[in-house]
Amino acid sequence: MGEREGDHGDRGDGRATGRRGRRLARRSGAALAATALLGAGLLSGCGSSDSSSSTETKTITVFAAASLKQVFTQLGAQYESAHPNTKVAFSFAGSSDLVSQLNQGAPADVFASADQANMDKAVKGGRITAKPTTFATNTLTIVTPPGNPGHITSLADLSHSGLKLVVCAPQVPCGSAAKKVTTDSHVAIAPVSEENSVTDVLAKVTSGEADAGLVYVTDAASAGAKVTTVDFPESSDAINVYPIAPVADSKNSAAAADFVTLVSGPDGRKALSAAGFKLP
Repeated sequence: MGEREGDHGDRGDGRATGRRGRRLARRSGAALAATALLGAGLLSGCGSSDSSSSTETKTITVFAAASLKQVFTQLGAQYESAHPNTKVAFSFAGSSDLVSQLNQGAPADVFASADQANMDKAVKGGRITAKPTTFATNTLTIVTPPGNPGHITSLADLSHSGLKLVVCAPQVPCGSAAKKVTTDSHVAIAPVSEENSVTDVLAKVTSGEADAGLVYVTDAASAGAKVTTVDFPESSDAINVYPIAPVADSKNSAAAADFVTLVSGPDGRKALSAAGFKLP
């Protein structure tokens, strides 16, 4: 009897020990599994973070004179091709409108003006602190509807009575140039409209609303057969310079500097020359 009791006791102790062992094993297994899952989660989180940061797309906003629309759109596509994670958004308008927006706090990364005077306003307003780079020059020409029905042959012809002439407003670079060249040449003009950008002047002529307009040679070239161009020697007395600079409080300062470098570098100069701009 004692012997059997001893045997039962041994078996009981063995079962207890076995149950304890199995419980410990289960706990250890669960702990290991939890640790593995936690580690996997951390690795997964790190991986997704790196992935999103490496593919994150940013946008730089370029405020540029209306006369730069065609060539800057081309250079913007070239920039995006070289920088796949950066998009270029343009705001094209008269330089005076753009600098007013800048000095009122409009967010932007780059400013390209059609004259030095409006760039100086941006500097005075504190939006531009880097030294602007002059990257192109431009001069005026006369445009008429195809075939030149008004028979305009010179700057003096723009003073003819009854001529529907359109120019840029005086505060706009192309308007300032028009005022200078007509004043210096003693040509009295009476425009029927003064527009806020050179592209608006061109549109008035191509739509047939005006008999003639004063625009940049580059705008006349971009219009092609939609206009007839009449060059005049006095235009050399009013040469507009085009400066560009990154905006001081740009959120993408490195990308902004890269775009300025593209415009003022070999690729930019090639594109600007092809568009009819003169190079400084």
